[in-house]
Amino acid sequence: MQGMKSKKWSPYAVGTGIGVLSWFAFATVDRGLGITTAFEYAAALTSRVLSPGIASSNSYFTDHTPTVGWEWMVVLGVLLGSGLSSWLSGDRKHAIVPAIWQRRFGDSVALRMLSAFAGGAVMMLGARLARGCTSGHGITGAMQLAVSSWVFIMVAFATASLTALLMFGRDHQGVSDV
Repeated sequence: MQGMKSKKWSPYAVGTGIGVLSWFAFATVDRGLGITTAFEYAAALTSRVLSPGIASSNSYFTDHTPTVGWEWMVVLGVLLGSGLSSWLSGDRKHAIVPAIWQRRFGDSVALRMLSAFAGGAVMMLGARLARGCTSGHGITGAMQLAVSSWVFIMVAFATASLTALLMFGRDHQGVSDV
């Protein structure tokens, strides 16, 4: 159990765990891991309730019937797993606005929440445009040696690095406060 309480886990152990989980996904649902489909289907199901006419005329959903399926178990697993890991390791600081953010943008909770929501929305849009998210491309696609997935991951890491550099500069002080 000490391994579960560590602040840093072995990348080999984590990679092995993700690989086993991927095998399990292929064996049980004949699909690789991915997470954005759950949100896409949730939006489609919501639109069916709020505006049935528009939803039924969307040709995409003729081939892809939106359901609440196994993808939501991945979403739930990520949420619960990250919370459990944070709690077990004692690594979670309960700051709504982390110190690194405060130094650059101030201590406004509203700005932090708005920025987090906008960042998530941009990531979701990017995932849909790329026809897959980081878990879909970075895990499933990379394991299958898909060139598009390897390109996606290289671009994602480069973009994330550039974004962090532009937002926070070269000041590495406080990175552990994130």
